[in-house]
Amino acid sequence: MAEASTPNPPGRRGTMTVWAVAALGIGSMVGAGIFALLGQAAVLVGPETWLAFALAGVVAALSGYSYAKLSARYPSSGGITLFYEKGFGRGVLSGTLSLIYLVTLAISVAMVAKTFGAYATRLFLPRGGHVWFGVLGSLIVIVLAGLNAAGSGAVGRAEVFLVSIKLTILVGLLAVGLWSMSQEGSHHLTEHLDLGPAAFVSSVGLCFFAYSGFGMMANAGADVAEPRKTIPKAIYLAIGVVTLLYVGLSITVLSQVSPAELARDADTAVAQAARPVLGNAGFTVVALGALLATASAINATLFAALNVSTALARAEQLPKAFSTPLEGKSTRGFTWGVVAILVMINTLSLGAIANIASATFLICYLAAFVACWKLSRQTGASRAVIGTGLVLMGIVLLTFLASTARKQPVSLLLVVVAVGGSALVQWLLKSRHHPELPHSQPR
Repeated sequence: MAEASTPNPPGRRGTMTVWAVAALGIGSMVGAGIFALLGQAAVLVGPETWLAFALAGVVAALSGYSYAKLSARYPSSGGITLFYEKGFGRGVLSGTLSLIYLVTLAISVAMVAKTFGAYATRLFLPRGGHVWFGVLGSLIVIVLAGLNAAGSGAVGRAEVFLVSIKLTILVGLLAVGLWSMSQEGSHHLTEHLDLGPAAFVSSVGLCFFAYSGFGMMANAGADVAEPRKTIPKAIYLAIGVVTLLYVGLSITVLSQVSPAELARDADTAVAQAARPVLGNAGFTVVALGALLATASAINATLFAALNVSTALARAEQLPKAFSTPLEGKSTRGFTWGVVAILVMINTLSLGAIANIASATFLICYLAAFVACWKLSRQTGASRAVIGTGLVLMGIVLLTFLASTARKQPVSLLLVVVAVGGSALVQWLLKSRHHPELPHSQPR
């Protein structure tokens, strides 16, 4: 097993509440979403950005339903990796999907850290070059990796604090934007791009990445007192809050700033959008909110990566170094992973990372739908709801991959490398641990 599926071991008291778990999801989604992707989404679909985020929220809600059912039945710090094992058996397929998910988490940390570096540079070093994006992004990863090593209680308390502050700032920006719309109108929202349905559906795939952080909440299953009740409530709460926030901010931001202007400052789009209404002071406040948002996203994602990597090592799907303890909850393999993330921060472009991570997240979450379908009797999930989500996500994934093949073939190649490389590593690990069985049989 990737992780025990019992709620909590005897004598162990869960340290995370519904709000703490929801804060992990909100922190990850908002940090990886509205601050990192709004500018890029605006370039693709212009004023229809709000609709793309809304439809991506529908897909995320359906996926969240499967997650909630699986998490309630199989609470675990391994999260989605245990769902794969339960749905597909312990073999190369489940192991490959788990490794793809772990790689995706690492890439996501690199992307959000680079966004943190961009906002920090624009705020504190306005004349600094792009090299500072990597330097400051690396610094925040090192600090938050140390926080995660302290344990889940510290992570949960930090997330509640960070999320509370950044939501206050974003709700304030939303309120000011709505007031400005009522006074001056929203002429930018009347601009329309000549989009085909395929291009719009592809944009939904990119926007889905902004919701992908809800999966992190499943990894808290072993750290709450009543996971069967707490995890589903936290998932629904987090997705609902974030959907409303994304749609509202997309409307208000695009009403104040044209897509072309956002494209010029895509790395710091939300803060740039505050200038027309609030001036330089507004830029500063929102940029500070962006730093908190991206920091909490990194914090939540590192928390998930630590739990996933430990669970995979115990299941012999990663080297034992990933379960060899160091200080606190950290492991030797986690330290290696942090080093790899630092390398990515300083070598990969933000656009390429976003496309690769969006595709691999869609693949992982599509597989979770299939696992939930197969386990519907055990989880009590509705196959009608699962099937609807499965079809919608499948359409979004295929359309997104086709669009990426046309516009950024290198990104598609890297997706293939990530998937194929994960399969190869998993096959080699299985052959090493079980030489007489190239594939472990499902239980």
